[in-house]
Amino acid sequence: MNWLSDNLVRHLRAVSDWPDLSGTKYRLLEKFAAGGMGTIYLAEDTQLQRRVALKVLHLPEVSSDLSARMWREARVIAKLEHPSIVPVHDVGELPDGRVFYVMKFVHGQRLDQYADAENELPNRLRIFQKICEAVAFAHAHGVIHRDLKPENIMVGAFGEVLVMDWGLAKILVEGEERASMVEDGGSKIENEETRNGKSLLSIQNETQHGAVLGTPAYMAPEQKRGEIEQIDQRTDVYALGAILKFLLTVQSKVGLAQEDSPTAATNSSASPTLLNAKIPKALGTIYDKAMMENKTQRYATALDLASDIERFLNGLSVSSYKENPFEIVWRWLKKYQFMVLLVFIYLLVRILLFFWFRP
Repeated sequence: MNWLSDNLVRHLRAVSDWPDLSGTKYRLLEKFAAGGMGTIYLAEDTQLQRRVALKVLHLPEVSSDLSARMWREARVIAKLEHPSIVPVHDVGELPDGRVFYVMKFVHGQRLDQYADAENELPNRLRIFQKICEAVAFAHAHGVIHRDLKPENIMVGAFGEVLVMDWGLAKILVEGEERASMVEDGGSKIENEETRNGKSLLSIQNETQHGAVLGTPAYMAPEQKRGEIEQIDQRTDVYALGAILKFLLTVQSKVGLAQEDSPTAATNSSASPTLLNAKIPKALGTIYDKAMMENKTQRYATALDLASDIERFLNGLSVSSYKENPFEIVWRWLKKYQFMVLLVFIYLLVRILLFFWFRP
C-alpha cells in the first residue's frame, strides 16, 4: 500500500477548493489572496499566454446579491480607464454559477510594504500624489472608493501606482444605485483575510441611516456614522489624509536596520527621518486639513490635496498652514540656498579684496 506524502496531501487540500475553469480560456496557477466575498487566484490566459489575476466568489451557493456585487465591482473598475487603476480584462460565470472577473496581474508591493523599504520623504510624497490623481479621476467619473488604505494600493518596481479593491465603491451618477453593499437588517463584523496572512477588520454595523462600511482607521466620521447620503469625494479625501499620515509617521524597517547596525553611529544619513517629531509643520497640517471632522473644512478635492503636496515639494507655501515672517524667510533661504551661498561668497570676496588692496 502506497501512502501519500504530507506535501501531496497539503497540495490536494489546497486545490480541492479551486474553482472549475473548464469552458474558459484560463488556467489556475495558485491562490493569491482571499477576502470576505471572493478569492483571487493567479491564473494564465492560455490564448494570450500571459498571467492574470482572477477573482471569483467563494462558494457556488452564494446569494444573488453577492453575484450582483461582483458584476457591479467589475463594471465599476472597467469604466475607470486610468494608468493607476487596475484594468479589468474579462467577466463571466463559471459552470457552477459563480461570477468571476479577470484583472491585470500587478507586480509590486502593497503601499505598507513599500513604506517599510522606502526611507526618503520626497519619494513617499510622489507616490502619494499618484494615489490622489487616481482617486481624483474616479471622482470625476462619479465613483467614490470608500475603502482607501495602504493594503489596497500597489506600488510597482518603477514607481507605478495602482489603486485596487473597488468592492465598496459608491456611485454618484444619477440613475445608478446610490451605494454598494448596504444591508437592511442585522449587524455583523467580517474579518477579511488578505495576502500574506494579514487580517483587516471590515465593520458593517446597522445605523439609522445605513451600514458602516470600510476600514475603521481610514474611515471619515460620516462614514463611521453610516450617513450614506453624506458620503462624497471628501470622504475619500479623509482616507487619503489618513494614508498621508501613515506615510509620514511609519518608520522604514530599512532605516531601523541601518540604525541598529554597528556602522550607524558614523553614518547619520542611515537613521530614519520619518518620525512624528520631525514632520515639518506645514506637511503635518496638510493631513490635518484632509482629516477634519467637518467635511466642509477638508480639501474639496483629491487634486487640491495633491496640489498642496506639490507646493511643499517645490518649497512653496501650502494652503493649510499660515507661516509667520521668520518661517517665510527661512523657507525662501532653504529653497534658494545655492544662490544665497553664491551671493554670500561674492560679497565676502569683495570685502576681503577691499581690505587687501587698501592703501
